[in-house]
Formats: sequence, structure tokens, C-alpha cells
Amino acid sequence: MRPIGGWLFGRIADRRGRKASMLISVCMMCFGSLVIACLPGYESIGTWAPALLLLARLFQGLSVGGEYGTSATYMSEIALEGRKGFYASFQYVTLIGGQLLAILVVVILQQILTDEQLHAWGWRIPFAMGAVLAVVALWLRRQLDETSQKEVRTLKEAGTFKGLWRNRKAFLMVLGFTAGGSLSFYTFTTYMQKYLVNTTGMHANVASVVMTVALFVFMLIQPLIGALSDKIGRRTSMLIFGGLSALCTVPILSALQHVTSPYAAFALVMLAMVIVSFYTSISGILKAEMFPAQVRALGVGLSYAVANALFGGSAEYVALSLKSWGSETIFFWYVTIMGALAFVVSLMLHRKGKGIRL
Repeated sequence: MRPIGGWLFGRIADRRGRKASMLISVCMMCFGSLVIACLPGYESIGTWAPALLLLARLFQGLSVGGEYGTSATYMSEIALEGRKGFYASFQYVTLIGGQLLAILVVVILQQILTDEQLHAWGWRIPFAMGAVLAVVALWLRRQLDETSQKEVRTLKEAGTFKGLWRNRKAFLMVLGFTAGGSLSFYTFTTYMQKYLVNTTGMHANVASVVMTVALFVFMLIQPLIGALSDKIGRRTSMLIFGGLSALCTVPILSALQHVTSPYAAFALVMLAMVIVSFYTSISGILKAEMFPAQVRALGVGLSYAVANALFGGSAEYVALSLKSWGSETIFFWYVTIMGALAFVVSLMLHRKGKGIRL
């Protein structure tokens, strides 16, 4: 659903405005979370329960798919010249912060509720909290100024595939480095806790602590590396990410196979996350700067959603499948090759005009 959401909300943002797109997407997320939180069980409404659950998840998938492109576009257009990398980095600050908040909620619920209570009704609490937070986000977004210009939104090719086709080189380039960036991001965040448990042999509780602290530090360094990109340029940042990802992924993952100290594991994971930060901190602004205003949200949103679904979202499945086949090291080289692809694509980036340092 994310690629469809990237197309749908990208089109809305380019034709109706960034603000309208962000308001609709947060409303859909609120609706999906509220339905899941209040949904009666199978015993009450029969097959309607899984059907409505599926519908709610589809709404959430559409919303998430459209969120990245529109928010990246908005932040690129509202950020101060010369500090765009710094401001754009907060997109991943909020993303990682959301992951940490989810972990915190789960830990608290596990402490105050029994397993029976969690399975009976406690699992609904995070979704109810999500619905409430979505209402808060809706109120905040209503205060935002529109950044797109009416004369751009009314262009015939605004938010269309025809307009996007004229920028197909930028679209393919974004696909290329997003494939490598998303794969690395998911490998060292979402999948890494399972890797520490299944491959390293670390106790689940210890792995949780290591990853929680690592994610917190990862969140904090986003603005620092985003600000650095304003000094050295987005192209240089991406070359650092792609080059170090290609050189260091296999050594880091191989070393993690044999560590016994949680401190050593933390250091290795943080090294990987610092490398990934050269992508995450600037990914939104970089992609937005590559498209003209009339197809900016569509170009960013659709290319990101497609690459993220194919490579980032599948990272854990691919890794676990290869491990079950006894070929886990193939996954190491898979991530390495995609990092090298990001490096090659980044070589094609260039300065696009005064004030935009690619």
C-alpha cells in the first residue's frame, strides 16, 4: 500500500497543496488507529472483525506511504537557506523517536499488565494512544503555512506521471540510493535486535537495552550530521555513506557474529548507525532538491515508497530466509552491494544551482 500512498498523496500535495496532503494523511492514520483500538473481536462480529482490521491497516499503509514524500517536500521548502540539511534531519529524529516511544509503551505495559491482560485488551492501548497523538498532530498541522504556490499547483503537469516522466533521471537516481539507504537503515535498526539474539547469541533483554540506547544516540546525531551536510554538501555526505557502507558492512556484521560483550556490540552497531546517518539525515532534503516544485512531492514520495518497499521493508525477511538456508553471509554482501550502488548513483549528483549544494 505504501507505493500507492506515495502516488496518491504526492499527487494531492502537488495539485492541492502540501498542507492539504498532510492533513488528510494524518486523518487516515487517526481513523485506522481508532478502528483497531475499538474493534470488536471475532466472537462479537464474526468475519467482520478481520475484514475491518484489514481495512484499518490499509488506511494506515496509505497514510504512511504518503507521509514521507509530503513531509520531506514541506521541510525542504520551509527550511532556511544554508541550514536545510539541519532542519531536514528532524524528519528522521521524529521517525526514530516514534520507534523509541513505541518501545517505551510496550515496556511499560509489560510491567503493569499480566500476559493475559495484554492479550485480552492491553494490546489496544498503543493504538488508542496513536489515535490521540494523531489528533494532536492534526491540530499542529492546521497551524502550518502552505509552501507551494498556486500558479505551480495549477500547471497542467503538476502531480502527473507525465510531469514525472520528464524527470525520470532524478526518479531513477532516487530509487538507486534509496534502495541502498533504506536497506542499511532497516538492517541496523529494525532487524539488528533479532540479529543480536539469533546470530550473536545475546540474551533478548540485553539486546533490547543495546538497541534502545543505540537508537537514542542515533536519533541525537541526526541534526549534527544534517548540519555537517550544509557545510560539505549533500553529494559528499551521500558519497561518505555509500563508500563506507560498501567497505564496512561485511566487517561490522561479521564482527557482531562473534562479540561477547554488549559494550562491543553497542560500539559496532553505533559505527554502522553513524555511517547510515550520512544518508538518513539528508535523504528527504536531497530527494526534494532533485525535483521541480510541480512534481516534487510525487517524485519524492513514489520513488521512496517503491524502493523502501522492495529493499528496506524486505530486509528482515531476506536476512532471516538466508539464515534459515545457512547462507547468512550472502545477506552481508547484499547490503554491501546496495551500498556500493548508492555510492555510484551519488557520483552522478551535481550542483544544481546557487544555494543548493549537492
